[in-house]
Amino acid sequence: MNFPADVRYTKDHEWIRLEGNVATIGITDFAQHELGDIVYVDISTTGKSLAAEEVFGTVEAVKTVSDLFLPVAGTITALNALLEKQPELVNTDPYGDGWMIKLTVADIAAVEALMTSEAYKALVG
Repeated sequence: MNFPADVRYTKDHEWIRLEGNVATIGITDFAQHELGDIVYVDISTTGKSLAAEEVFGTVEAVKTVSDLFLPVAGTITALNALLEKQPELVNTDPYGDGWMIKLTVADIAAVEALMTSEAYKALVG
């Protein structure tokens, strides 16, 4: 399992990497492993402002569909177009090419309040 130290984590298994006030968000290596083979990513919230923990989309695996929860409040500015044709990138590179959205963060301090890699690793065992 991979737990990069340069991202923050949520209890819902999303990760967030902050660069200035723009964040890149995806699901964790643990989450993609638990879901299995990802076959479709559905995100239709581009341009919308959402609160923390609101659903911003869904990810469909062979056996299940799972909601995606926003780690912090902000406005979704972009989605990863690669996932339209290659949803399996979420499985093969969850912290790289398998990212899901870009978000303009409303409160940068909220990102710092999320779990560190050590705390997340302890959560998932």
